[in-house]
Amino acid sequence: MASCVAIERIVIALATAASVAVGLSIAVEAGSLKVDGGWKARIVKAKDSQAKAVRGASYQPVTFAELPGWAQDDHLAAFKTFLKSCERVVANAREKAGGDKGPAPPAALVAACGEASRVAGETKGKYGARAFFERHFTPSAVENNTKPGLLTGYYEPVLKASRTPQGPYQTPIYRRPTDLVTIIPETHRGTVKPGTLTHVRKTEKGNEPYFTRAQIDQGALKGKGLELLYFADSVDVFFMQIQGSGRIQLTDGTTVRVHYDGKNGHPYSSIGRYLIDKAMLAADKVSLGALATWLKADAARANKVMWHNASYVFFRELKGDEAGAPLGALNVPLTAGRSLALDPSFHALGTPVYVSAPTLTHVTKSAPFNRLMIGQDVGSAIKGPERGDIYFGSGDAAGQVAGVTKHPGRFFVLVPKDPAAKTPEKAAAQKTAQ
Repeated sequence: MASCVAIERIVIALATAASVAVGLSIAVEAGSLKVDGGWKARIVKAKDSQAKAVRGASYQPVTFAELPGWAQDDHLAAFKTFLKSCERVVANAREKAGGDKGPAPPAALVAACGEASRVAGETKGKYGARAFFERHFTPSAVENNTKPGLLTGYYEPVLKASRTPQGPYQTPIYRRPTDLVTIIPETHRGTVKPGTLTHVRKTEKGNEPYFTRAQIDQGALKGKGLELLYFADSVDVFFMQIQGSGRIQLTDGTTVRVHYDGKNGHPYSSIGRYLIDKAMLAADKVSLGALATWLKADAARANKVMWHNASYVFFRELKGDEAGAPLGALNVPLTAGRSLALDPSFHALGTPVYVSAPTLTHVTKSAPFNRLMIGQDVGSAIKGPERGDIYFGSGDAAGQVAGVTKHPGRFFVLVPKDPAAKTPEKAAAQKTAQ
């Protein structure tokens, strides 16, 4: 999310692989705060740490020939998507070197990005793109000892709205409040422990938990001049918040894009899981469409269920070149079918990941889903070494595909080779020079 918020959806062993893992140590800074419901939520502060080990997963090197369907993939599409990330990856490395907070991109990934930018002009076809990845990366199977691999999908909804409250358009979305403080980097909000606040409200007495979804829906921010746009349906707004972005057709005939700009900091809770646990919906009947239909059938009932998810998202309107496509956590345009939301505590943003999901056949006309994707996004529910959320594009058709995507899958991470390592080619060149 975009940076996209999660959809309703969910010892690095090698020295070379260790540089790709991104660790984030979390230290309690302010004890605990009591919030609505009587439970405790800790306010914490992220501290940079060099990741030396990631529990529950390891990388096992494999050959490209062992990747299911590798030769048949569109490597040029993947290369173009990777290239979109590279400018941001390189810029992030400079910013971190200058003292900015947060983990820096792995040096090997930065080097691979530099090489991609150098050869971009001459990489025109699938085979050249494939050669680039095979030359600069080592495919590594993720050996996952925690949760099995799971793939879901997300998309950009297209909705109608008004800039002013009129007629049916009475449900607002809000700009980011000035008293909202981010205490966990946006790219790592999915890595925190349950019950941890990622954003808080700054007050004269200090930091406090921000208003919950229920409080905001019932007017906690009304009259503060934060209203951005008005919508006809609160359920549509709820799901747009889960997706983290939207393309909006306004009543004046113009179209704009809105994008995630922070959240109230409360943990994300799946209403789909809530309805299943309460026996309100059967597990085999839950999809994005089924949830929306169930919620829209009874507004009062819907509010109570949606309020179970205390998390609430704020938006900003994209302008200029930014408005051309929805943005991911790297602040680069997402690419349908190639952009992947993943857990940055295991894989650095910008990392290429080959995804294999044999039972995911509704995306590729009955063929198994085997595709090189780029980690460009995160989500509050995307947790684990093989947990991925596939961006499927914009509009209803993309939403239908995303809504029924919940399939087992495997990750093969393309680990960037150490540019300082001596390869046979470099050794031969050095010998010739001597």
